[in-house]
Amino acid sequence: MQPKDSTSNESFKGFTNRECPFYPCHQGVRREFNCLFCYCPLIAYDCPGPYRVYTDKHGLRRKDCSDCRLPHDGYRASWAFIQKWLEQPRVWDGHEQSERYRPFRRER
Repeated sequence: MQPKDSTSNESFKGFTNRECPFYPCHQGVRREFNCLFCYCPLIAYDCPGPYRVYTDKHGLRRKDCSDCRLPHDGYRASWAFIQKWLEQPRVWDGHEQSERYRPFRRER
């Protein structure tokens, strides 16, 4: 078995499960849909993905990442995105989305 950084086979970076009853779970993905990060490993960490904060029935603040396509949009791009943000993870402290990362919204 080759180490992942020296293999030419990149199948470990993603797959698409078209038989999943929830496929596609995120609209607007333009490249091959990556199901590898179905449950994003960044849910408990700070990240630039668009999210909303809500309070659950137990009073805990949670992230709603259902508008985020970053870990799903293309095998290579999504793999690189997750790997970059897991290099130095910072635990999410319940804060709202930073203006720096808030998605651009056009005024109509």
